Amino acid sequence: MANQANESSLKGDIVDKDGHFRRKPSQFRNWVSDDPQAEFPAEKKRYVLYLNLGCPWAHRTNIVHRLKGLDKIVQVVVMGYIRTDEGWIYDGSGGSELRDPLYGFTKHSQLYFKADPNYNGRYTVPTLWDRKRETIVSNESSEIIRMFYTAFDRFIDPALRESSKPLLPHDQRADIDGVNEWIYDKINNGVYKCGFATAQEAYNVNVNALFDALDRVEKRLATSSMPFLF
Repeated sequence: MANQANESSLKGDIVDKDGHFRRKPSQFRNWVSDDPQAEFPAEKKRYVLYLNLGCPWAHRTNIVHRLKGLDKIVQVVVMGYIRTDEGWIYDGSGGSELRDPLYGFTKHSQLYFKADPNYNGRYTVPTLWDRKRETIVSNESSEIIRMFYTAFDRFIDPALRESSKPLLPHDQRADIDGVNEWIYDKINNGVYKCGFATAQEAYNVNVNALFDALDRVEKRLATSSMPFLF
């Protein structure tokens, strides 16, 4: 059955009037580059990754951050597990921070308004912050992980660089991008479309698409020589 959550509690920016969840595009879409002349050049300890460990979108940036050995290059700030209308908050739970260590903020929304006092949107994680310019570089997880693949390579162990241990092999990129497109739409985002649906029709459409995509993944894994999609 569809989730019968009160639409007013979802603020209308999460679920549309027809009961469908349609994710709004991330609003900060800048890019950290290994080019020293770029608007946001890669530098040691200049950038901060804000996370909540319960968020799957933030989780994948945390994984890549660890795999690339960026712990001394890009600071990580972890918030608590409580999310309010003003975003995730700091409460010290589960080893998280009591306050934002940069500015003393108690709510993630405060960081968004520091970047843009006129910001009008959700206060999501992950958030990649630039200390120098005091603004958000990106709050799009798929793009943050691709920055991490290569932008900071000159600062890390050569064995972990993309040229030595690629996380996005060049010869497989087109295939990976193609698979990512439907996995994101039908599975990663699909569970939200089901979970946030406030109309039965919306739930039915998306739950069927979700399980069709899961079957597609199963078939791909069944014919793979290893327990991975690639």
